[in-house]
Amino acid sequence: MKSIRLPLAAAVLLCSHPQFSLAQSSADSASEHTGPQEGAIEEMLVTGKYSVEKTLSTATGLGLTLQETPQSVSILTFERMQDQNITTILEAVNNAVSVSSEEVDNVRNNFYSRGFRIDSYQIDGVPTSWSLGGDSGETVADTAIYERIEFVRGATGLLTGVGDPSASINLVRKHADSRDLTGFVDFAVGSWDKRRITADVSSGLNQSGSLRGRVVARALEGESHVDYYEDDKNIFYGVLESDLTDSTLLRVGASYQHSDPKSTVWGALPTFFSDGSKTDWDVSKTTAMDWNRWETTNTNYFASLSHVFNNGWELNANYNKLFYEKATKLLYVYGSLDKETGTGLNAQRYRSDGESEQDSIDVQLRGDYQLFNQVHDFALGALYSDQSADTFTQLPLGGDMSGGFDRVDVGNFYEWGGLYEPEWSDERTQSQASETEQRGYYGVTRLSVTDKLKFIVGGRVATWLRTGFDWSGTVDYGNKDEFIPYAGALYDVTDNHRVYASYTEIFKPQNNRDANGEFLEPLVGESSEIGLKSRFLDDRLQTTVALFDIRQDNLAQVDTNFEGTPEQQTAYIAAQGAESTGIEIEVVGQPVDGWNISAGYTQYDIEDADGNDLNTDMPTKQFKLFTSYQFSGALSGLMIGGGANWQNETYSQGENPAGEDDRFTQEAYTLVNAMARYDFTDALSLQLNAANLTDEKYYTQVGQFSSFRYGTPRNYTLGVNYRFD
Repeated sequence: MKSIRLPLAAAVLLCSHPQFSLAQSSADSASEHTGPQEGAIEEMLVTGKYSVEKTLSTATGLGLTLQETPQSVSILTFERMQDQNITTILEAVNNAVSVSSEEVDNVRNNFYSRGFRIDSYQIDGVPTSWSLGGDSGETVADTAIYERIEFVRGATGLLTGVGDPSASINLVRKHADSRDLTGFVDFAVGSWDKRRITADVSSGLNQSGSLRGRVVARALEGESHVDYYEDDKNIFYGVLESDLTDSTLLRVGASYQHSDPKSTVWGALPTFFSDGSKTDWDVSKTTAMDWNRWETTNTNYFASLSHVFNNGWELNANYNKLFYEKATKLLYVYGSLDKETGTGLNAQRYRSDGESEQDSIDVQLRGDYQLFNQVHDFALGALYSDQSADTFTQLPLGGDMSGGFDRVDVGNFYEWGGLYEPEWSDERTQSQASETEQRGYYGVTRLSVTDKLKFIVGGRVATWLRTGFDWSGTVDYGNKDEFIPYAGALYDVTDNHRVYASYTEIFKPQNNRDANGEFLEPLVGESSEIGLKSRFLDDRLQTTVALFDIRQDNLAQVDTNFEGTPEQQTAYIAAQGAESTGIEIEVVGQPVDGWNISAGYTQYDIEDADGNDLNTDMPTKQFKLFTSYQFSGALSGLMIGGGANWQNETYSQGENPAGEDDRFTQEAYTLVNAMARYDFTDALSLQLNAANLTDEKYYTQVGQFSSFRYGTPRNYTLGVNYRFD
């Protein structure tokens, strides 16, 4: 295994040295509690705009603060997303510490952390399944309806069931927590004629404020740096909250996101010419036509009931109904491209429509109990979820169906643009019908051995089953009643420094297929983490230093020698003895009045049992920084900010069209962003954002080897915001 050269010991000693701790906090132990009382408005200690000292249930279900959770946790607050003009889940991932993305096309994206794919998602702490492959637009969904996005790194199988030991993403909806009329309206314009309007309004709905409501709406449209592509999105969210009693809260609501982009891509640009040399396209180049579509509609109805008993125990029950719809008209371009003539490529024309429906129920009881003169915490919970997915396809009339699928000659790809929309058959063929059932039962307790030493132990019995069929054949895999243990420990070295350790096992059925179309064996392994969490300057600044070690068998790796077909575009190989070992460092807070900062560095090595590097298309070193400063005095209305995201070299390797072993590489690069906002009054402000300020030309995925995507070039957004209360 490669050694990690960052001087961890020096970093830990520096953070824990009493002279480095500029201020001691005596309120640490007094602030710890079992969890928020949902029947009341949640109390929040703000330690700057980019961090909140708030109880979270994403990792353990116990309602612990960031400092009390024995894992690395990062948060993107609403203020951070507003300052940096982050408007999609994809953009949030790209700017969060220790996570990264790989763009598949305009709609689908894969997310990664610590070298492994993220497949665990929650909404308000309730586990949910996205549509297969995220092809209903979940990864590019708008963030307007979320108050914050939480990233808990490491395995979270205690609450989410089966999954990779990478991270879990929790999307926390905005709540109706204001008894007075308050909100904002925002108008923004940007590069490529983008236009956006957002409204967010909250108010009490009766005299006492026991009934409250909130409405969020956004509309966005515009063109793109990519030929033909245009955006068209509409978002709506509404929630009602009612204090049924002083200790009982009912929350009901719905969200709706509709996206109808024009000229969406299926697949990506060719990497090689037929002679083995590499292509170099303009960033505007596309394999889509102006008639291509990938329309998605996501609707979510939800209800939750929270009751706090007289003894302080809290019962939470949640119901979520997720309904996804999609409709596509696409081209998949493939073949061997001649460098001189631009010919040799073919395209498959594809039309489909489908829907996915999920119902989930989650119940949790948590509280505290006394034993051996100490107060301990516990949580018990159960989840049941059922998801159905269906897709229907239509064939073009008069096409070449040799090989079992539509094929049309692209002609000269240098003069791309002449493939007109065909007439489609009225016959709809069902190409996917699957059912996914998930259920789980978990229990966890935090044992207070002393005021300074605490242990967290628990486990989950998880069942995950998928049956039916899809494009590549019969689907029938999953496992029943798998036990997933979890253990953690925390020790307060001082009032400001806490060391922690955690351990859990991994079990995950896989839908990746090998070159023969067979499913890979389930992913199995274990994950452990140790770290130090510190607080400085009266909690204004928080730091985390974490060391992690993850070991897995049957890890899916892209088979770059597999020649894809429209029926199966990608095949995978199961790597044995995969191990990821690394370090994460994060700093977040407001060290002085007006200055907010969020920064993090990640470094890891990931190898198989023979010492071969794995997942080389993911960055193994990342540094992410965003900071802002609000001036005072004569410049009190001005705020400026900026940041940089750096990552090291990534690559994939395989055999190029000339039959030679080759490597497709993205060199290390940095993306720079900047912002400025001026408050004309307490209500009216103007904000300018610049992204990719140096106009870096880079790839957003290199893992497919034979195809790739370019990142977005330099662009600007100018917005006017009006607040009222």
